[in-house]
Amino acid sequence: MDTISATRIQAADATVTVLSNARAVTDWSGRYFGPWWNATDVPAQGSCAGPAVRADVDATAYADLARLVNDGRDHEDVVFAKARTRVARDGDDVIAVSPDEELAYRSSPATGRLATAGCRAEPVALAAARLARESIRGQLLRDGWAVLHASAVVRTSDRATVLTFGSKGAGKTTTALLLASRGWSLLANDRVFVRPSGDGIDVLPWPSAAALGLGLLDALGWFDLVRERLRSGEHLHPTQNQQVTDALLAGGREPLWEEDGKRKREMKVQVFPDQFPAWFDVELAAGGRVAVLLFPQVRPDAVPGLADGGRTLDEHDFMSGKTEDRYPDIFGLAHGVDGGGHTDARATVADRLAALPHHSVILNHDTAAGADFLHKLMTD
Repeated sequence: MDTISATRIQAADATVTVLSNARAVTDWSGRYFGPWWNATDVPAQGSCAGPAVRADVDATAYADLARLVNDGRDHEDVVFAKARTRVARDGDDVIAVSPDEELAYRSSPATGRLATAGCRAEPVALAAARLARESIRGQLLRDGWAVLHASAVVRTSDRATVLTFGSKGAGKTTTALLLASRGWSLLANDRVFVRPSGDGIDVLPWPSAAALGLGLLDALGWFDLVRERLRSGEHLHPTQNQQVTDALLAGGREPLWEEDGKRKREMKVQVFPDQFPAWFDVELAAGGRVAVLLFPQVRPDAVPGLADGGRTLDEHDFMSGKTEDRYPDIFGLAHGVDGGGHTDARATVADRLAALPHHSVILNHDTAAGADFLHKLMTD
């Protein structure tokens, strides 16, 4: 009989338990969510009450479920987590298969129970973590949380949180890490959960691997550290392109690019959440309260400072079902709530954010000067 392990994850009032016949799968969820969401090992027996993800390394279960999805029933072909995925129904359940990853899924939205099966431990572990996060997201959205496209850092002394907004490449991650280098705790690098509370706004992290360009890694003084870690046998997140790993090992510090449709997209280093404190001495925060909004621009030849004029929030700063292109709610976990949150919650968040201090800032490639400027701005 297989030995089953279990890891319970909690964020605010949302919980989910990951169970698996492979200890590597639950260990992965513990590592991935532990620094930002409360993830703890629990006894498998009796831990199935409430939302749960059963994630097994089981080739037979994968084949059986894949065959069911492909038996001629009505279906939809979508992209989920960058993988082509066929989605169908089996009674009230959602069933799906991602053949390239050899992963199959079953979701029972009414009970919050999910299952995934695959042929290899690593894809199953990745899938289990995605499903656990989607389960938590669905619960949080239904409980009045919304999702912002922003990075976030927290001042430990009073939980004051700086949210940084901007499109891809605007400097959200750079700004967060510059402040983290001056003692702020990193809460999120790309998106956050927010909810009105009292007369303010509470913030929770969206756990994910952080994407850092080779140039930023070098500018922060982390390149050689990462290179030595890799040479000693440690690993970055497996979603990282092998070309990036090869460049790190070879000492290549120039940005790497790939074609993404009609655009070029930078290939970046993918850092596990727990590698920030372990490798870079950057502490992680599990929550905070919004105090300031930043809108950065990166100009290589400029002097760090405040920008003329001021950008304010717009609809692109809020995630929504339309903009959630990587993790659409194909498993019905949000029960019809938009992927960015209830309309009323989003409107209240927008009104409260508009009343907080806003700063449009200019940064350059001098990380020390940028960090000094941002730290002074946030402490004056």
